[in-house]
This record gives sequence, C-alpha cells and structure tokens, in this order.
Amino acid sequence: MAARLLDVRDLRVEFRTRDGIAEAVGGVSYTVDAGQTLAVLGESGSGKSVTAQAIMGILDSPPGRITGGQVLFRGRDLLTMGAEERRRIRGAAMAMIFQDALSALNPVLPVGAQLAEMYEVHRGMSRGDARRRAVELMDRVRIPAAAQRAGDYPHQFSGGMRQRIMIAMAMALEPDLIIADEPTTALDVTVQAQVMELLAELRREYAMGLVLITHDLGVVADVADTIAVMYAGRIMEAAPVRDLYRRPAHPYTRGLLDSVPRVDHGGGHARRGHGDHGGHESRGGYGGHRGGKLYAIRGAPPSPLALPSGCPFHPRCPRAQEVCRVERPPLYEVTAAGATPASGGRTSACHFWKDELDALDAVNA
Repeated sequence: MAARLLDVRDLRVEFRTRDGIAEAVGGVSYTVDAGQTLAVLGESGSGKSVTAQAIMGILDSPPGRITGGQVLFRGRDLLTMGAEERRRIRGAAMAMIFQDALSALNPVLPVGAQLAEMYEVHRGMSRGDARRRAVELMDRVRIPAAAQRAGDYPHQFSGGMRQRIMIAMAMALEPDLIIADEPTTALDVTVQAQVMELLAELRREYAMGLVLITHDLGVVADVADTIAVMYAGRIMEAAPVRDLYRRPAHPYTRGLLDSVPRVDHGGGHARRGHGDHGGHESRGGYGGHRGGKLYAIRGAPPSPLALPSGCPFHPRCPRAQEVCRVERPPLYEVTAAGATPASGGRTSACHFWKDELDALDAVNA
C-alpha cells in the first residue's frame, strides 16, 4: 500500500512557562491523502495551530518542544530530518497559509516581487521569467488586473485580496500538501465563501492534500471530506463530514453544532432533534436557541497548565459520569447503523459514544 501523504501519529507538544509545563498537544493522530481535505475544528486554544506548526517545523522553540510522536510525509518522518532537508521540503512539497496575511507578507516589498522570489530561489528562474510566473499566479487566484497590481504593496490590497496573495505564495511551487490556518478569519461572509471556493478548486486541480484549520463549522461544510474535532490538545471525534454533521458521536461535537445559528428554524442544530439529549436537559444538555438566546457550551476550556483528570471535556459535559472523571477515554472505533459507506475509521473519544448516537436516533425517530 502506498504511504499516506501525511500521517500524524501520537504527536505531543509542550510549552515550558514560568507557571509550569503546558501540554498543548496531547497525542494527536490524523491522516491526509492526496486530493483530500481534512478540517481540524475546535475552540481557540484547542491545539489546532500548534499541531500545524509542529508539522511544518516552525514551532517556536523554546518555549515549545515536541516530546513525542511521528509526522510522516510520504512515509518519511519529518521530525527526524535535519534542518536543511526540512527546509527543502517546506515550501516545495508542503506550504502553509497563515490567518493574518498582512503580518505574513513583507510590508516593504511589492507582492509581485515576493511571489517572483519564490521562483528565483527555488526554481532558479531569471528575474523576468519569475515575474511573469508571479503575474500568472496572481491571475490564477483571481487578482483583478494582476499585471498592474503586481507592483502594489500588501497594505494596498483588501483583506480578501491579501489572503489570495497568501494562497498564491503557498501554491507557487505546486506543493503536495497545504495547511491553511484559519484562512478566512476577519473576512466577511461573501469573501469567506470565495476564498474557500478558490481553495477547493485548487485542491481539485492540483490533486493536493489540504488541512483546513478553523473554529467555524459553517466554513468547512461544503469543502471538507473528513473532520477532526480537537479539544484541550486532543482529538475528540474524527469522521466523514456528512456523518459528523448528521450524527455527532461526541457531546463536544454536538455542543459545537448546537451553537451554530440556523436561519431556517430560528434555532440551532438541536431543532433537528438535539434538544432532549437523552434525558440530560436538566443538567445543561444541548438545545440550540432557548428563550430567544443562542445556545453555548457551558463553562470554558481548561488551561493546558492544569488539565482535568479523565476526559478533558467532563467538567462541561452534560453526559459525564464518574468514569469520565477518572479514566481518559481512548479513541473508540464508531460502528453505527445508518453510517455512510465512507465511515470507515470513524472515531470518538467518549466512553458513551453509543449512548450519544442512540439518544439522537430516539429523538429523531
């Protein structure tokens, strides 16, 4: 069997701080194949971006430190490579799109020059050929009047156009894998949709793998193939996008879905049967809009300096029982009636994942 494009195995990252050791990533595993989009979802501080930085080899160290695991790219462990070999892979075979394009771009160089530099350094092109390729790439990501705007500076572009420049820089060397870290942050809804459509189109055209990091469930619904939900540095649930949206197998995923406003029903995801939550309503179960208010998961994520025992979500979980407080759940294989054929490998880090699905099915019956 051919090696996966990206295979992250039990990755662990910690930060040494004045207050102690913060466990930012606590054993994350996921895979991405060529032509596939994996969306990594979670609240701020869940470890999504730190995982991506560790994969790309751009983790600030110190204070960050990878303490375990493997990051296999086409079967080779990036974590055991020398710095020079890692740099050759970064950009040419793997690239990253950052959420703050204005900070990521050089403010004193025209964007065309920044793109052309990629071709001059990595492909050995002449300045004229590199500039022509840069203009072609700007046109490819739908920058209007690309030839004229190649001489403009980053601050002269709108937020959406700057993000397109970032996508162009990531695509310049036609990498096999792109990691997009919150690529639509601070953009209006229309521009978000355009950026996501562009990423999906480029993924199909170049048959590349795409890791899309976001906290926005609405952004990934139409572009992701699979979703991994992170919380407190761990994967809580991983599933094909259709299965996860229709039948979440973890209370945290269900809470995230219930927090999304629905224009059609005036309520959250719960309007499709998530309101009862198997009798846990009286303990803060999920239910979308209640009394005119949008539902929110109670409490706040734990500090990585003081993670709770057992399941890290148990202090906020309406389904938590004693076992959840003392025993950390493994990633259980989810096998459930009604799953799609693509459900192979679906997992949930919940001791009661079957009860979660049964409660949904009972309400929706």
